[in-house]
Amino acid sequence: MQVLILGCGYVGTAFGQALRARGVHVWGSVRSVSTAQALRVHEIQPIIFQGAQTTASALTDLKTLAASCDIVLASIPPSDDGDPGFLALGEVLNQTSPSWIGYLSTTGVYGDRQGGWAFEADRPTPASREAMRRVAAEADWQSLSKPAHIFRLPGIYGPGRSALEQVRAGTARRIDREGQVFSRAHRDDIVAALLASIAKPNPGRIYNICDDYPCASGDVVLEACRLLNVTPPPLLPFAEAGLSEMGQRFYSECKRVSNARAKAELGWRPQFPTYFEGLAQCLADKTAF
Repeated sequence: MQVLILGCGYVGTAFGQALRARGVHVWGSVRSVSTAQALRVHEIQPIIFQGAQTTASALTDLKTLAASCDIVLASIPPSDDGDPGFLALGEVLNQTSPSWIGYLSTTGVYGDRQGGWAFEADRPTPASREAMRRVAAEADWQSLSKPAHIFRLPGIYGPGRSALEQVRAGTARRIDREGQVFSRAHRDDIVAALLASIAKPNPGRIYNICDDYPCASGDVVLEACRLLNVTPPPLLPFAEAGLSEMGQRFYSECKRVSNARAKAELGWRPQFPTYFEGLAQCLADKTAF
């Protein structure tokens, strides 16, 4: 069995490692030679893919590889021109129909739910340009002869990328906006959901992958400070936070994301149902990358 991960970053590398542990040969696309070396450390074979800037020979190699793969996971952020992975490989994947195709999207496609729950059957109402691109990319990947499984992800954290690192670096902030909550997902829970889907494929199905405990981001910072035994940063009123345009868009949306479908259909359960368990694991993990 061969696997291709388009955009082999934080989640993709962990996914690749999980498959390598099962004896699967894994290829991962990266943009540079320097990042390629990092993949080799994890026994993932790198292939250079730079979207529209990819050389003709490299693109031919990628298409040849994709045609022989049983599993394809796409996680490259789309641009205004579309999803680079789909633009490069859509025609090939239509012809070869791998046994499983997955696309990592975002819960940002739901826009603002004013604190209400977001479900997969809801009509997307993206509020940002980035989320609009994701809606278009989802449609592209679902247009394949064997449609991709869509995984909508909230804020991703895990070993080496959590509130613990922000607290240690002195960059953590507790921004107070009354009633504001966010969902999040531990990297390893996302990987577990992908593996569960491969075991029970349902092409074209959409899944929200998140924990069971939407809450204010400042609560996560408080727990990180407690674990590290440091004084929490002061609560900062939203109006005084001086957020960037992107930060303001982030706080303009408030929703609780339901993971009920993934639990019911995939038999998946988050190993880290709240940030309490997740941050404790991040603190204990010594293999962060």
